[in-house]
Amino acid sequence: MWIVLKYKRKEFGLLKQDFRKILGDLPLFFRPKYEYQKLVKNKVRLLEKDILEDYLICYHEKFQNINTLTILKNSRGLKYFLAESKTDQREIISFIDYCKKNQDLGGYVKQSFFEFQNMKRGMFLSGPFTNMIFNVIENQRNKLKVLIGKVTTTITKNSNYLFRPV
Repeated sequence: MWIVLKYKRKEFGLLKQDFRKILGDLPLFFRPKYEYQKLVKNKVRLLEKDILEDYLICYHEKFQNINTLTILKNSRGLKYFLAESKTDQREIISFIDYCKKNQDLGGYVKQSFFEFQNMKRGMFLSGPFTNMIFNVIENQRNKLKVLIGKVTTTITKNSNYLFRPV
């Protein structure tokens, strides 16, 4: 069974240790990520970031047992389990399949993951405009005409720059 949980990022190693102790073996973790560039000390660095931030999707057969989940609630590094994970199995599997369909060879999600037809505002996740918010002026089939501050520019949807709706 798949579960969704919120965890403390700095204590992910402790969480894995506790899960291994209680379950006997490590569950399958799914953490979709995207890769972006950042300028650090005049050098461009490739960094990665989790799409779900501090949420994690896990699979193990023993998660179906409520007693196992009760014991796991006290694991180090775990904040809480999402309550509806058991009833939302179809949606969780659908999300995982969508992420895998939109991954590149390195395992990072591509821009096609963030495609939205009715996007009005967005934020750049990579490139020279990282963390800048833009307004969509015109949404064409393969490109977006956007306004960043007072500058108007065109972005092709298959470019290497990642952006998401705000």
